[in-house]
Amino acid sequence: MTERDILFNELAQGLRPMSQGIAWFDGLDPEAQAESLRYLAHFCIQARAATDDGPEGIRRAGLRPTHTPAVLITRGRIDQQLGKIVGLEPPDERRKAFRLLIAVLSIADERRRERFCSDGCGHWWHRLTEAD
Repeated sequence: MTERDILFNELAQGLRPMSQGIAWFDGLDPEAQAESLRYLAHFCIQARAATDDGPEGIRRAGLRPTHTPAVLITRGRIDQQLGKIVGLEPPDERRKAFRLLIAVLSIADERRRERFCSDGCGHWWHRLTEAD
């Protein structure tokens, strides 16, 4: 696990404010931002994000439905749309993509916890609060 992995999971679980995540993301160079978005999309897929998670992700991220990442996430298979969202280049769109992907990860991981991990699991990211 890396510091980035911990940050993403703390943000998705509401253990850290999004303002800290945005500040961290904005401090990255464009290549590191792109890499971070790729990892986030991968985490979303691993958590079994579904196309139906798009609208709630948009709401949680505080995006308007007309923002580019919001439009993309509601337009087809989520794995394909996540790839398109990761490819957004303008810094403003990347920031929106970051917020949206954290929100989608949050939704998918909540569902995963309820369905598969309610009786305990070995996922380190589900034990982040135990370290406190």
